[in-house]
Amino acid sequence: MANLILSITSLIILLAAVVSAGKGQHFGKTINRKHLGTRKEKLTFFRVYWHDIQSGSNPSSVVLRPPLSNSSFFGAVTMIDNRLTTEVSVNSTLVGQAQGMYAGAGQHDASALMVMNFAFKTGKYNGSTISILGRNAVLTKVREMPVIGGSGLFRFARGYVEARTKWLDVKTGDATVEYSCYVLHY
Repeated sequence: MANLILSITSLIILLAAVVSAGKGQHFGKTINRKHLGTRKEKLTFFRVYWHDIQSGSNPSSVVLRPPLSNSSFFGAVTMIDNRLTTEVSVNSTLVGQAQGMYAGAGQHDASALMVMNFAFKTGKYNGSTISILGRNAVLTKVREMPVIGGSGLFRFARGYVEARTKWLDVKTGDATVEYSCYVLHY
């Protein structure tokens, strides 16, 4: 009789363990898009100028780790909080900041891994961001990088940016780059 009670108790405990373990598989569920307030998808185009300033007493770009050698950009890591403006001039209208980092990723070419958010500070996009992550072949005339997400009015964003260097001071490393942005979002 004791063996029968022990067997039934063990079976009940095993069954309870199996049932409770299965509950962990239901951590996600499909929801209706309307609950998120998503509307018809839009394509937004905008052009901003990215000002990477490494020189002077108040740089917007700081090298955290220098490159492995003087002949290559490889291995360098730079944090940025760069101005985004409406014109090539650094003193033109500020629309946001490019915040993130870039790192020298090419051993045999001047390419960088770009990881940054464009954080908008004015107009209807105030408080919204787009996130850019990709390879920037720095010496190429036009570079394309993906938009991998966003927030605010750019929630669920995807798309791409095209970067074109407008001005570069090789002595200081200061540069102005035009970013043409094509962003799909709700």
